[in-house]
Amino acid sequence: MISGTYLLFQIAGIGIIIALMNSVLKQMGKEDISNWITLVGVIIVLVIVVDHLANLFQQIKSVFLFQMIIGGF
Repeated sequence: MISGTYLLFQIAGIGIIIALMNSVLKQMGKEDISNWITLVGVIIVLVIVVDHLANLFQQIKSVFLFQMIIGGF
């Protein structure tokens, strides 16, 4: 559960930082850089989520593989 909470706060923190940077850059008139920063933030969050999903699927795979070995399949 701690890992899930950490992941949630990590993603929220990235979102807050990107939103602040986005607001500042738009007020400075740099909309193009603001859009790139937002895109980079989305990509970073996607990489984090995909990494955690890969770990989850690996854990699920190991549980079912362990059950098949124990069950004699």
